[in-house]
Amino acid sequence: MKRSLWNVTKNDQVVKNLEIAGTPWDRMRGLLGRARLAEDAGLFLEDCSSIHTCFMRFPIDVVFLGEDLRVVKVVRDLQPWGLVRASDARHVLELPAGASARCRLDVRDQLQVQVENLTPPVGPKTS
Repeated sequence: MKRSLWNVTKNDQVVKNLEIAGTPWDRMRGLLGRARLAEDAGLFLEDCSSIHTCFMRFPIDVVFLGEDLRVVKVVRDLQPWGLVRASDARHVLELPAGASARCRLDVRDQLQVQVENLTPPVGPKTS
């Protein structure tokens, strides 16, 4: 299943390839061990209100989201060995550094995850 993330407020795609970290292990691992995050990618951390960039090799943009996926805080260009939080956040979106500015993400923007099923439909052949 392919996921993307859209800014409904500005009718603009934020992330073409969205990865979701929904388990405690996936959230803890995050982007650790990666050399970079692709320009069209993002990591969505469920049930998370703070992150650190200890042991990371590259800067990222961090977008804190409320339960309804509304942006509550944007931190641009967080360098390795940083720590940020937003007490009113429920989820976190990690993006390549500079992506939040390119996408014009602002506090109060409404985001939405879109799911695309990549498997062809199953059914009788029509000829």
